[in-house]
Amino acid sequence: MSTESRNIIERKARIFNVQKYSIYDGPGIRTLIFFKGCPLRCKWCSNPEGLERKYQVMYKEELCVDCGSCISVCPVQIHYFQHGEDTQSEGRSRHKIYRSIDCVGCRKCEAACPKQALSVVGLDKTISEVLEIIQQDALFYLSSGGGVTLGGGEVTAQPEFATNLLMECQGMGIHTAIETSGYAKLESLLKIAQFTDLFLYDIKQIDPDLHYEYTGVRNERILENLTELIHRGFTVKVRMPLLRGLNDSKDIIGRTLEFLRPFKGHKNFQGIDLLPYHKLGINKYKQLDMKYAITEDLSFKEEELAKIEEFIKDYDVEVKVIRH
Repeated sequence: MSTESRNIIERKARIFNVQKYSIYDGPGIRTLIFFKGCPLRCKWCSNPEGLERKYQVMYKEELCVDCGSCISVCPVQIHYFQHGEDTQSEGRSRHKIYRSIDCVGCRKCEAACPKQALSVVGLDKTISEVLEIIQQDALFYLSSGGGVTLGGGEVTAQPEFATNLLMECQGMGIHTAIETSGYAKLESLLKIAQFTDLFLYDIKQIDPDLHYEYTGVRNERILENLTELIHRGFTVKVRMPLLRGLNDSKDIIGRTLEFLRPFKGHKNFQGIDLLPYHKLGINKYKQLDMKYAITEDLSFKEEELAKIEEFIKDYDVEVKVIRH
């Protein structure tokens, strides 16, 4: 159905990416909308450009020719030359970015760069604009049983937009899902839930103190919100990131399964997806002048994942390893 024939409540949200033809984030072929801004700071986050709500400049130093085109067009003077005498710069002036200055999102530097070394992260979109993107693949949703998934960042950090967007999608017969950490006000989560067919809900670490150490927040609210959603009949699939030495022990996984045990009889609880650690987002940290906190390899061999999968199945819980 065309958006022109619908009486849409327009709002704006800041997003940082749209990913089409996804098969990992809900049933069927899906379009993922990534919302900017997140209250967590997970050490392994693969989308660091989604953490802050503000615009950010990503810089691929290996493409830069230090021409200075960005410096002359930036209205807030984020870009500058650093005059170096180290062996790497060979005495040349090198392009740098003042990270203490907030980007205004004008994208003039992005347009001026002759080598595409710069990209500004963050787009303000209306509901109608996002719906136009979503509808481009409506035939794929119908043929595969897919739909739209909202993620981030953290989608619940922009709850009004998310609620209205999901409402419009459901009105068009499009299956809706959200990926969430669950760290949100229950009131906001329940508003979104009215128009959400599936919650992909993270349990990153069952121990509250370790959760704080690894993510920057405690998990009591997350677990309470999950319990409320399941008891109120909303469809939930739990997602467990797996990181060697951080949350893969039998004790931690066992405690997680004990927490989930009371939900096994609920038809709206759809089991567990395991998300093994990967390094897909590491290069983004360098482009944002951010430090990646994990220095060792936390990934798993196939046989190790199989053992964890079998351990969870012993609790009579449906489980699946999501391999990207």
